[in-house]
Amino acid sequence: MRNKLVYILGALVAVLFVRNLYVILNVLPDEANQGAMYRIMFFHIPSWWTAGLALTVAGVTSGLYLATGKMKYDAISVSVTEVAVAFLCIGMTTGMIWARIIWGIWWTWDARLTSALICVLLYGGYLILRNGIEDPTSRARISAAFNIFAFVDVPIVWYSIRWWRTQHPQPMSLPPEMWSALLWNWLALILLMIIFIKMRLRQEEMRREVDGLRRLAHAI
Repeated sequence: MRNKLVYILGALVAVLFVRNLYVILNVLPDEANQGAMYRIMFFHIPSWWTAGLALTVAGVTSGLYLATGKMKYDAISVSVTEVAVAFLCIGMTTGMIWARIIWGIWWTWDARLTSALICVLLYGGYLILRNGIEDPTSRARISAAFNIFAFVDVPIVWYSIRWWRTQHPQPMSLPPEMWSALLWNWLALILLMIIFIKMRLRQEEMRREVDGLRRLAHAI
């Protein structure tokens, strides 16, 4: 049943991406100042939104683990965080490409970009930290605490362009057709995120089963 749901979601994502790419590339006009290059925003912005959604879920499940001690919440946290890091990297990469074309630079140490880089490093550190702790209970507890600590940077990234003057532009008003394309592509990325999480969660469950069998063999 789980595999069937993944296949159904995968087919839906494929249909949505085809539909969205047609609208983005062939229906929407060029932007007055940026020309065709502005179309990268239909992947850049939803990637950050998707990452933020995933990190919020991971923060909640980390808190639930600390409150209940149930390992299923730890499994969800690591699975969701790994997927979130992938979308963070997509957001960073597309942002750098966009900046190079529009600003003439790949990178600048302003508040938005710096806080975003810190976010990537924090959650990358979370994944490295997990691999350095062998005991499952200690790994889950320390990782949950670190995940909640790392989440503090998420609202900083979100509000940085409102709190400080940055190279990154302020939120701008978009025509309804552009908002529609943006939200439709976000839906596709959310469904893709769900697919990745389900696949990663299954891997985590299998890993825990193997770890349990290994501990049982050592005990015998």
